Amino acid sequence: MGGGQYSIVFNGEIYNYIEIRQELKAKGYVFHTDSDTEVVLASFAEWGEKCLHKFNGMWAFAIWNHTKQQLFLARDRFGKKPLFYSFIKDDNGGEKLVFASEMKAIYPFLQEVKPSKKFHTLSNITHIFDYEHTSDTLIDGIYRFPYAHYAFYSRGDKQIKPIRYYTILDYLTTPLSSYEESVEKFRALFLDSVKLRMRSDVSIGTALSGGLDSSATICAMAYLGKNDVRKDWQHAVVACFKDTPLDESGYAKMVVDHIGIKGDFVEIEPLKHWDKIYEYFYLFEYLYITSPVPMIAAYGVIKQKGVSVTLDGHGADELFSGYGHLIEALWDSKFNPAIAFDVLTTLNQTRMPASSAFALGKEAFIYYVKKTIKHLIKYKMPTSQDSNHQNFKKLDYFSQQLYLIFSETILPTLLRNYDRYSMINSVEIRMPFMDHRLVEFIFSLPFSYKLGKGYTKKLIRDALCPFMPPEVVWRKSKIGFNSPIIQWIQRDMAQGGLKEWFLDTTDRRCSRNSKYTEIYHSITKRYSQSWGATMV
Repeated sequence: MGGGQYSIVFNGEIYNYIEIRQELKAKGYVFHTDSDTEVVLASFAEWGEKCLHKFNGMWAFAIWNHTKQQLFLARDRFGKKPLFYSFIKDDNGGEKLVFASEMKAIYPFLQEVKPSKKFHTLSNITHIFDYEHTSDTLIDGIYRFPYAHYAFYSRGDKQIKPIRYYTILDYLTTPLSSYEESVEKFRALFLDSVKLRMRSDVSIGTALSGGLDSSATICAMAYLGKNDVRKDWQHAVVACFKDTPLDESGYAKMVVDHIGIKGDFVEIEPLKHWDKIYEYFYLFEYLYITSPVPMIAAYGVIKQKGVSVTLDGHGADELFSGYGHLIEALWDSKFNPAIAFDVLTTLNQTRMPASSAFALGKEAFIYYVKKTIKHLIKYKMPTSQDSNHQNFKKLDYFSQQLYLIFSETILPTLLRNYDRYSMINSVEIRMPFMDHRLVEFIFSLPFSYKLGKGYTKKLIRDALCPFMPPEVVWRKSKIGFNSPIIQWIQRDMAQGGLKEWFLDTTDRRCSRNSKYTEIYHSITKRYSQSWGATMV
């Protein structure tokens, strides 16, 4: 590109590359491939850093300008694709920049691989969601490049200075005049988001749970598939946890029957994977509150089925209802009894089992009292780094809480996790709910469009019910995709459980001498020699 002026290292996908390529062709650009990578490079040549606003997709990339001897680094708006960097000493006493999509690729360049000085704080369960949007990592000397940022770097620079190019708050739209119009708008945006993400030269499918979000995604794929958008989409893999509270395969069966495809229902058996648990942890790179086994196993099965790209339902929880955050909408009721009752009813009907009327009333009373006191004494409550943005202040209180978990805590952590789970198996996850146009639209809406009349994710249900089985659309229970670790611990090996393994592990007096530690170190040595990084 440009007579060899630029070179690129690119991790991700630009879904609207066809439209951008046509725009660039009109400007005189000639393309030699059908790839989105060439479009990224041409876009940078034409628009510089402003090209990032053109892209609809996920990315972490680096572009080297041979003429200027300058590097351009960038990550996507929401942090779907990772980027890490470190400064290392060169032979002349200077410093070089090393960057990669995984920390382990940087390990061979470090003088010593050791935990971050903040390791104990970052690994504490109360802080495990607090740092993915920061530059902090678990490894000393390795830094995370922030999402929604870009940076220019020249040889000899002592540091990288990321520049933020995007925040949702800068792109909020004027709400439509009615809820019904918003339903139509959401439906159109979601279908277009799915349509863009169905562009692929390999087989596509979905990890189907049976919950509303993943079901909405594959039902939209089915609707678009009937209209000849793409024929090869009928691959749904369902992770099953037989005889545990986390099993949703019954709902998933309703979905595949409704759209007329044969799903692959796969029982996740921990014993088949537990001998690789330390290898999984090493590949995963981070600590989290649940075992990675079911997720890594599920995407492993997806790959075995010949599917390399999935469209999954991630992001909808944080956009619409949060995790235990529904009660925050009480503050938006402004003590209006009718609105408060609707919020409480919706909250209660998502619980298993539901609270009694007395317990619910007591919970509401305590919430109001605590919140009122905190406001009166001006108690500093957890809030977003963007809390001073004029548009943040215009959001209702419930949406402010969603903004925090969407932008800075829960969702960035989950995006990191699912990138690892899938890429360990060479599977790429695309997320229609994470289309920036959709996100900006939803954050522009009042909380009453997101919950009410006993239902969370109200807008999704009303917009997509024509394509989905009613039993799933109007289902009120919510089960996250997690490890049924309690049931696995309780069952012995003869029943497919892990009871003996956990007893054996906890009974060891000195875990440092255990064979599992030896396995971990052998895996670490083997993989640190095989992973690559890019050095400037």
